[in-house]
Amino acid sequence: MPIEPISSVFLTSALSLFAYLFGSISAAIITCKVMGLPDPRTQGSNNPGATNVMRIGGKKAAAITLLGDMLKGLLPVLIAMAITREELTLALVAAAAFLGHLYPIFFGFKGGKGVATSFGVILGVSWPVAIAMMLTWLGVAYGLKISSMSALVAAALAPFYFWWLTGSNVYVIMAVLISSLLIWRHRSNIKRLLDGTEK
Repeated sequence: MPIEPISSVFLTSALSLFAYLFGSISAAIITCKVMGLPDPRTQGSNNPGATNVMRIGGKKAAAITLLGDMLKGLLPVLIAMAITREELTLALVAAAAFLGHLYPIFFGFKGGKGVATSFGVILGVSWPVAIAMMLTWLGVAYGLKISSMSALVAAALAPFYFWWLTGSNVYVIMAVLISSLLIWRHRSNIKRLLDGTEK
C-alpha cells in the first residue's frame, strides 16, 4: 500500500482531532470564571456564548468571549493551511473545530450555538466568503435589529457564497453541514421568531 495516502489520512485525522479539542475549549465559561461571573450555563439563556455572556457580564466579557470563540475556529484552520492546502483536509478541520464548539468534550458535549466559531473557521478557509457573510449579518441586523435572524440568514447563504466565490464543491458541502447545524442550534430562536417574541 502506498505510503503517501496513509500519511495523508494520518495528517488529516491528527489535524481534525486537534481542531475538535481546540474547539471544545469554552471561551464563555473560561471568561466568566476568570472575571468572577456566574457560569453562563446557569444564567440567562443558559447558552455559553457571547450574547448570553453580555447579559450577565457586560460588553467587555462578551467581546472577550466573541474573540475567543472566533479564534478557536480560525487558528486550527490556519495551522492546517500552513501544513497543507488540500481542500478536504481543510474542510474537515473546519468542521471539527465547529463541532468542538457545539459539542465540547470538556463540558459534557453541551456547547454554544456556533455563530462566532463558524465565522472563524470560514474566515480561515476563505476570507472573501467571511466578508460576504459579515456584510449579510450587518445588513440584516441593521434592518431588523434581531441578532438571531442575522445569523440565520448569513448561515443560510454561506453555501451559496462558497459556490460563488470559491467554486469548490468540497467547501460547499462543508458549508451546508455547518449551516445546517447552526440553524438547528437556533431552533428555539426560530420558534420565537415565528411567535413574534424574539428579542
